[in-house]
Amino acid sequence: MKLHSTKNSNNIVSLENAIFNSLPQDNGLYVPNYIPQLSSIFLANIHNYSFQQIALEVANTLIGDDIPKIDLEIIINKAFDFDIPLVSLKDGFYILELFHGPTLAFKDFGARFMALIMEYYLLRSNGKNLTILVATSGDTGSAVAQAFLDIPNVNVFILYPSNKVSNLQEQQLTTIGHNITAVEVDGTFDDCQKIVKEAFLDIELCNRLNLSSANSINIARLIPQSFYYFYAYAQLGKCNKPIVFSVPCGNFGNLCGGILAKKMGLPINKFIVSTNINDVVPIYLSSGIYQPRPSKQTIANAMDVGSPSNFARLIHFYNNDINAMRCDIEAYSYTDKQISRAIANVDTQNNYIVDPHSAIAYLGLVEYMQNHTDINGVILATAHPAKFLDIMSNILNADKICIPKVLSEVLGKEKKSIKIVASYDVFKSFLNEQYND
Repeated sequence: MKLHSTKNSNNIVSLENAIFNSLPQDNGLYVPNYIPQLSSIFLANIHNYSFQQIALEVANTLIGDDIPKIDLEIIINKAFDFDIPLVSLKDGFYILELFHGPTLAFKDFGARFMALIMEYYLLRSNGKNLTILVATSGDTGSAVAQAFLDIPNVNVFILYPSNKVSNLQEQQLTTIGHNITAVEVDGTFDDCQKIVKEAFLDIELCNRLNLSSANSINIARLIPQSFYYFYAYAQLGKCNKPIVFSVPCGNFGNLCGGILAKKMGLPINKFIVSTNINDVVPIYLSSGIYQPRPSKQTIANAMDVGSPSNFARLIHFYNNDINAMRCDIEAYSYTDKQISRAIANVDTQNNYIVDPHSAIAYLGLVEYMQNHTDINGVILATAHPAKFLDIMSNILNADKICIPKVLSEVLGKEKKSIKIVASYDVFKSFLNEQYND
């Protein structure tokens, strides 16, 4: 598999290079040189395959000989050892539950796959050390921490915005220890993401500490996010209705995974981009003007992103043709009040509980289906509602929300984080101190 920068098609690298370097020095993002098509026979019989079988076929078709199929199968079976159920709320209206991994968020798909592929390459590199940097608006941090926990020769630094993640999310990412360090930044997620990107453009630091990113800027996070689109299609069985996915979007890696699936041959009729009031992409699709701005805090904190890092991939996939993008994508944004009302309505009408992010996807699908009824609509449910207990208990009776054991166990643990101001120079000094001790 060969990849190039979104800013320079001549900047071609191997999969291993793209995974470990994460970000090209021209500040673009790595994308595949060529997106292969899955065989029509496979797609026609996809309903007969397990998630792991589907993931292996998709990954092997995309990655090719970079990782032998037998090794790729081991990685996939180890990474995805949890359920991905498709729940029917009513005829033609489904929820794909992506939160049954170890940290109860869809980020487990990308984080576990990426960690195991990095470990695969590291074991063949004679003990090379690796420093992972990741910015998180909530769920990415804990998913990455669990995925890389105690992997030899790997140290992970998680940057998260102070007082802007839920209590349970913070407990998940600050109580792990070992080779995981939580860095609490006095700022927004965009500040955290900016610091991480600056680090990767610092050639001296990158080379000395062997930096790599676990954010969705890393192509190894994007590839597995295509797998569950195929599996949703497989679970729907043979049907003649067009399939539409409503995707809750923050950094837009989830959407790019779906677009990758579509370009590999999955017959997706439409993507619904569903956001909170951080709506720079819906505004772009409406006006043609892309104007990043400081993020605003909402009850759907994982989507509080004012400058989505995957926007470069999004426009690349459509060759900067906004009209082509509009053919595939419709976009809507919602306020906290609308999100809260949706959570309550889904509970009352369907006896089902959605977290704030999945509620946004629900609203997007409902709005789209006002004018498009004869479809199969699939909401991507990205996190377990218990992760946002402090928010959910203000909307629903707290007794309705079951707290899984994996979350209740972290509540009593001691939080350990390093607080810094939102400054790259401060973070760089801190990072250098860690390696000088």
